[in-house]
Amino acid sequence: MTAFWYLRSRRLRRLLAALAVAGMLLAFAAPIGIALLWSLIDPETGWFPPDILPPSLSLANWRAVLAVPEMGEALATSLIVASAVTLLSAVIGLPSGIALGRREFRLRRLAELLVLAPLMLPAIVLGTGLGAVFIRLGLSQTLVGVVLAQTVVILPLMIRIIAATSQGIPQDLIDAARNLGAGPLATTRTILVPLLLPGLFAGALLSFVASLDEFVLSFVVGMPTVETLPMLLWAYMGGRSSILTSGAVVTLTLLLPTLVLLLVAERALKQEHLAAGLGKA
Repeated sequence: MTAFWYLRSRRLRRLLAALAVAGMLLAFAAPIGIALLWSLIDPETGWFPPDILPPSLSLANWRAVLAVPEMGEALATSLIVASAVTLLSAVIGLPSGIALGRREFRLRRLAELLVLAPLMLPAIVLGTGLGAVFIRLGLSQTLVGVVLAQTVVILPLMIRIIAATSQGIPQDLIDAARNLGAGPLATTRTILVPLLLPGLFAGALLSFVASLDEFVLSFVVGMPTVETLPMLLWAYMGGRSSILTSGAVVTLTLLLPTLVLLLVAERALKQEHLAAGLGKA
């Protein structure tokens, strides 16, 4: 008799699965629901204990925050930076991922370690070092500097996903293309790149979302000239005075592009293709 003999009951398995799903939904939905309630609080009545829900709802907080010029500028800056970081990561990560995933060379393990090194360092340490270097290069407090700083920590995600995807490509296809006379460039263009599209899409999705949420590097390198949505959120939520209602509006605004991207990804790619892009196939 094993320790999990009781899981043989179908009804108990369904109950445990339902509890697990309910727990995950609660963990993800509760913070979003609370943020939504805070953003809809009526300024005239507020929300104080012992009230479980706000006594009245209003769009006054949304109108107030969206009317601030910094809100639109921060949103536009975040989208521009995220798009540039995603494009730059794809351009650099595609050949690098293919090399790490399909090429055997002496210092391959060391190269993989160096690629993943930015993910191992604390963000504040990396940001301080990059900030000092960018000041000397004239890239501090510039949009280009913020894009390059974010690329340093987001590029390893793209490379790792593409490397994992390229490892799943059958070598027989490559050999068949070479036997038919295809050169390295033709093989890469007609075989590798089309099969790597799911991985490239998944890497681009994660890179875009990671760039939207990045704060430390953007703050160290970009302030006070460049302001993204996470930096604006810190302005509302950080320090001694926290404006929870405004912070909730910025949080939901920051969350909206991520949800849209996830819906687009679900519609554009089948689940097995997206799993292959994440290196699970």
